[in-house]
Amino acid sequence: MDVFEKLTILADSAKYDVACTSSGVERKGNATQIGSAPSCGICHSFAADGRCISLLKVLLTNICDFDCKYCINRRSNDIPRAAFTPRELAELTINFYRRNYIEGLFLSSAVIKTPNHTTELLIQALLLLREKYRFNGYIHVKAIPGTDDELLARLGYLADRVSINIELPSQESLKLLAPDKTKESILRPMGLIKNKIAENSADLVKYRYAQKFVPAGQSTQLIVGATPDTDYRILTLAEGLYNKYELKRVFFSAYIPVTEHSLLPSTTVKPPLVREHRLYQADWLLRFYGFQARELLDEQNPNFNLHIDPKCNWALNHLEQFPVEINKASYEMLLRVPGVGVRNAQRIVRARRITPLDFPDLKKLGVVLKRAQYFILCKGKMIGGLKIQPHSILQGLLSDRVYAKLPSAQPQQLAIFEEPMLSREDVVKCLSGQI
Repeated sequence: MDVFEKLTILADSAKYDVACTSSGVERKGNATQIGSAPSCGICHSFAADGRCISLLKVLLTNICDFDCKYCINRRSNDIPRAAFTPRELAELTINFYRRNYIEGLFLSSAVIKTPNHTTELLIQALLLLREKYRFNGYIHVKAIPGTDDELLARLGYLADRVSINIELPSQESLKLLAPDKTKESILRPMGLIKNKIAENSADLVKYRYAQKFVPAGQSTQLIVGATPDTDYRILTLAEGLYNKYELKRVFFSAYIPVTEHSLLPSTTVKPPLVREHRLYQADWLLRFYGFQARELLDEQNPNFNLHIDPKCNWALNHLEQFPVEINKASYEMLLRVPGVGVRNAQRIVRARRITPLDFPDLKKLGVVLKRAQYFILCKGKMIGGLKIQPHSILQGLLSDRVYAKLPSAQPQQLAIFEEPMLSREDVVKCLSGQI
């Protein structure tokens, strides 16, 4: 089997690891254009300054000794198998980089023989890249649960980011669907990486040329929909990981049925993509808006409303805190107003020091008044004609198409001109993460 055949198999097997977005396009170069877009393994990440960075997303091997029921690469699944040698992987990465196909590497692997043996192969590949080829680009590597501390430390000094996938949110789910993994084998390496990052930060202060350990931090991935675990359990776990292990990101992956198994949802069931989206929105609220998991969900309401975003849902359940005066509310309270993002709140605080704000001013500052108008006052007044009742607010927040599906929907007066479901402002807010 040649390298390209291995790449085709192992890049396809890597697409279920979430941390970037696959390109999914095949465009061959020609005489009238510059460059090409090979679909096998090229994915994209985005830098803080907005640049799109291409990454080679690939497995070292899909030959696995583990039998995780949800995984396409499990040992009991009959699929084509392949494995790169560390040298093949290093040379492939460098050749892609020299052709300007990629700027970095996203490397994962199935468990071949033992976690330690697999990690040793990953280390060999990264050593070749860093020392022989002098590759100074971005490398994100997936660590193997159960790896010894010494090997994990060596891996951390070679990579920019290390992630250890939890996959399932409870010990019961792991025991049922991933019997070769334990919660302790996943969380112990997370604790080690956190402690090593702290130690390394102190070393960098003392020693100018100290080698950096996982400078981009660590992350993890949770599968959504493969088990009966609720959104509340998943979000509570994510919050605990952020607080205890200082993770940079928790990625959520809607379960895609890739094989039949009695313990898994049917392959005819669609992936819960809307549920995944709601969890990402809630994750944003935890990290940047000052919310806690128990404010968004509880045991009585353990799952998110799929029709509206978590922030609007929270506001509807806490109308006693609204409306707030936009010219007097604290920064923390502004962050809880639907339609007001982090940057909007900062702009409001700065602008109101100069002059009192009204609704046209808020629109100029980027506030999404379509959502915010139900929850704010400007100079003691609301927009005229609004009905501040939960049912009326919900009706206004939802599109007519979605609202008509609700059991409590009432007949509405037909309009001559139908309003678009999404405005350019909504799209920009969605892309920038401003909820």
